[in-house]
Amino acid sequence: MKVPGDMKVSVQLFARARDLVGTSPVEVELPQNANVGSLRRALAAQFPALAPLGPHLLVAVGQDYARDQQPLSPDQEIACFPPVSGG
Repeated sequence: MKVPGDMKVSVQLFARARDLVGTSPVEVELPQNANVGSLRRALAAQFPALAPLGPHLLVAVGQDYARDQQPLSPDQEIACFPPVSGG
């Protein structure tokens, strides 16, 4: 159910995150005052396969990585990357 003031954001998923969901980009519905932290929670709720990655996903807003407190708006470029390991 859409609540007045909610917004939809488009999120590009990369690497393992895209593999787990099966598509990219995805649309996520968020409250009007959403931030990166609420995006992480919404992604895990909408796509349960992402839940284990949720706290570790790197979220970029525009060209910069973002912290959980950063506010979001529907016109921003948002991308999620799983953490990278290797050596």
